[in-house]
Amino acid sequence: MKQTWVLIVAVVVVTVAAGVSLGLLASSGDGGSGGSEQGRSAPGEAADSGAAVAPTPSPTRSYPLSKAPQTIPAVRSHTAARGPGWRPAENKRVVVRDKELADEGRLIAGELGLTYAGQKSDVRAGDVRLALGDDEGANPESYTMTVRGGRVAISGPGEAGVFYGTRTLKQEVHDGGTAPEGVVRDTPAKPVRGFMLDIARKYFTAGWIEDRVRELGDLKYNQLGLHFSDDQGFRIESKSHPEIVSQQHLTKAQVQKIVKLAQSRHIQIVPEIDSPGHLGAVIAAHPDLQLRNVNGVATRGAIDISKPESAEIVDDLLNEYAGLFPGNQWHLGGDEYQALVVSDPQASYPQLASAARKAYGSGATVADLTTGWLNGRSDTVRAHGRTPRAWNDGFFRDTSVQPDKQIQVAYWTGKEIGAREPLVYLAAGRKVINYNDEFLYYVLGEPQTFVYPTGERIYQQWTPRVLRGTTAVPAKYDPQILGGSFAVWCDLANSQTQAQVAAGIRMPLRATVQKLWDPGKPQLTWAEFRALADRLD
Repeated sequence: MKQTWVLIVAVVVVTVAAGVSLGLLASSGDGGSGGSEQGRSAPGEAADSGAAVAPTPSPTRSYPLSKAPQTIPAVRSHTAARGPGWRPAENKRVVVRDKELADEGRLIAGELGLTYAGQKSDVRAGDVRLALGDDEGANPESYTMTVRGGRVAISGPGEAGVFYGTRTLKQEVHDGGTAPEGVVRDTPAKPVRGFMLDIARKYFTAGWIEDRVRELGDLKYNQLGLHFSDDQGFRIESKSHPEIVSQQHLTKAQVQKIVKLAQSRHIQIVPEIDSPGHLGAVIAAHPDLQLRNVNGVATRGAIDISKPESAEIVDDLLNEYAGLFPGNQWHLGGDEYQALVVSDPQASYPQLASAARKAYGSGATVADLTTGWLNGRSDTVRAHGRTPRAWNDGFFRDTSVQPDKQIQVAYWTGKEIGAREPLVYLAAGRKVINYNDEFLYYVLGEPQTFVYPTGERIYQQWTPRVLRGTTAVPAKYDPQILGGSFAVWCDLANSQTQAQVAAGIRMPLRATVQKLWDPGKPQLTWAEFRALADRLD
């Protein structure tokens, strides 16, 4: 017995000398899945000169089964495994298989304090490797992230998906965290995950907008709408019509910088020049284009669409800014044209009624002329390869002129004159983007019946199918609902500072993207979700 005891002690001493802690010696009960091998004989170690001894089993480190990462938005699928996971360190590197991923590689390397090593085929301990997959037909925004053997591999069919994988990794290791062992397979439910900002009524600095772009990118948003023309201001430099630009505005150089930053985060900027209403800033420099009623009284914000010069100036602007904003989306507005809120538009605006009959026949109405205006602007932006969208109250019932089939519906309200349910648009086959003002409208100063939306209410009650009020449309229409957009409107511009706006929209933005990424019931309670957001910020 004494000799046996000495032999056991000797084995333990050798193991400790090899650098393995006694407290971590254990036999893996499940075959050591994900465990690392340790305690092998050191090179050059002498064998016993005595009788042959049975080899000592290599001790292994036993790890619990990993838990799914906690991120915003939550990942859709995680296959657990046993292993140490991955944490960043200065001596680790980011490598890419495909040169197209250089920007994504440099960004995550800089954020995590790693070395960006470029295109490499060798494999080193601690690597983060980015690669484009060949998953033909897969969602280009999907990705797979595998944490195994002390390394991370992120792949996806498109650059956007790989970028989103790096956002998941960034959140996992935030503040000293560990990326859990296993495989994440993730994809968004909706292709449109947007945030719209009214910079026309309130001037926002370029730096503030850039901060929002970074925030949106980390949350896997992919669109930023800029409403930069309205009655109160026109906020981007113009070469074609400098006379309309407000004193406080963004230069084109500033916008180009914002656009470049957004592209690096796979965010498309969707510009909006609203017409034929909400053109007060343009009309201020061109008063001859203002719409007047039969008594000669000016109509607020409305341009006279019976005049060819009205279309010319708006098309000048659409053509000019098409060169500033890349991408394939454009918002035409189309809402709240004041000529159509009176009881008898034809009697109140005879010049519009006359133009309608001239263009579309004896029975044509002001609503027909206004629909024709929207179609004309749609033609202008579609010539630049853009897909147009317009507010739902820019579509009118019982008109002989039908809106261009390509115009997507930005559904925000059911309160307009002649309001129609979302089902009317869906049944007609139109694609719809959810801007539900019941949940997604952050209106400064809370005018009329608006109240600041809360993340909790969005998180618990809203989904992309809840287009109007609080009732979801039937599931069969879900494929036509492209996604949604949280919107900041600055009706009472001085009600909040930029900092207050950023703080006020923080949790609503997080709740909105959670539901756009996965509309199902979240696994976390609201209190847990809010605590997670606090930890990740």
